[in-house]
Amino acid sequence: MDVNNALIERSNNQCELCTSTENLTVYTVPPVEENNADKAVFVCQHCKEQIEGNKDMEPNHWRCLNDSMWSQVPAVQVMAWRLLNRLKEHVWPQDLLDMLYMDDQTLEWARATNEDQTNETSDEVKHLDSNGALLSDGDTVTLVKDLNVKGAGFTAKRGTAVRNISLVHDNAEHIEGKVNGQHIVILTKFVKKQ
Repeated sequence: MDVNNALIERSNNQCELCTSTENLTVYTVPPVEENNADKAVFVCQHCKEQIEGNKDMEPNHWRCLNDSMWSQVPAVQVMAWRLLNRLKEHVWPQDLLDMLYMDDQTLEWARATNEDQTNETSDEVKHLDSNGALLSDGDTVTLVKDLNVKGAGFTAKRGTAVRNISLVHDNAEHIEGKVNGQHIVILTKFVKKQ
């Protein structure tokens, strides 16, 4: 049986990453020593263009990895691991990576292209809101829960807008802003960017 037919049968004729049934093609997972179905995945054109860098990564499209990462097929596990590493600047891919288990041989294959090294070489502190959006100095954020402000004697209510925030440059979990005229430190997990 040729590679294409083997993948059609294995995948039930759908993308092994997002389950689309249109414009399906074979993608051989690098590095490749021999061309066989065990070293390839069956993907749609939309996934393939993003994998190969011909199209910008669409983080919400890749939420499908929440399901496909549990595949028993090592090539699918490798692709899920690599794609989640490309999206690590968002919160949810890191959560999935923390749950993903692969045997040593499969993990070695996944690491062969150094996908996990892309974001770890930078020492830059990134401040992310509760949805994984990147925060910058001067942004406006909204509180996503009621917060007791210690020492000020009031509660900052959920939905309160905090304008012109400042980032705490040595701590990715802290930002500063004014609520009710009081300068306070807020945890990034309790805000969302407007």
